[in-house]
Amino acid sequence: MNDAPPAARPTESAAGPAVEHERPAHPAIHWQLPRIHPEGWRFVGPAAGAALVALLLGWTPLFWLLAGAAGACAFFFRDPERVPSWEPGVLLSPADGLVVRIAQADVPPELSGPGGLEPGRRLRISVFLSVFDVHVNRTPVAGTVRYLGWVRGAHGDAGHDAASDMNERAHMVLEALDGTRVGVTQVAGLVARRIVRFVHEGAMLAAGQRFGLIRFGSRVDLWCPPGYEPVVRPGQRAVAGETVLARKAP
Repeated sequence: MNDAPPAARPTESAAGPAVEHERPAHPAIHWQLPRIHPEGWRFVGPAAGAALVALLLGWTPLFWLLAGAAGACAFFFRDPERVPSWEPGVLLSPADGLVVRIAQADVPPELSGPGGLEPGRRLRISVFLSVFDVHVNRTPVAGTVRYLGWVRGAHGDAGHDAASDMNERAHMVLEALDGTRVGVTQVAGLVARRIVRFVHEGAMLAAGQRFGLIRFGSRVDLWCPPGYEPVVRPGQRAVAGETVLARKAP
């Protein structure tokens, strides 16, 4: 039995006779077990090592407790691969989670300094991450990091709108290839106590590239440039680096 794909049909144009078009070859796609982000091994490793010691000593209940803790940490710090969109004029979700708010909001002063966003009101799309979501954050657009800021604050419920102004948070501004600037704010939550960044000012990043993570449960705000419209609704789930949150109006 011949398993080869059917040949493409010849096409004919007004400019000449039929031409045989070759179909592009696509590599096979296989499911892969998500890797654990390097930040997670400082939690997974000690828990797994302690579980092994408990097993060797015959402390069965403690073994299962520690093994469960190691598995929970591995699940939390999972880092699956993503395939970002190459469509121009779109902004990808910077985080996995639930879209909780879409509204015009004032750009915070700490985000509108040198290298930051222009003062005024912008479309802000907020994504809430539960402890069950992937917590590796990804860039919404390709561009250059023009500004990084950090604001000390509280650790209240990240699902509340006030969290964008009251909680501890980290800001990043990307200058896209067309010169527009996009802001991303990582907001620490009730359980999350640490925001980790992987980038520095001046770094050139691709769309959907990893730029940080938050431990354990949090929120990420996307500040859209003028002229962009949301294409999602509150209550919709988003996937970092893949889901389009906003599109440039025609």
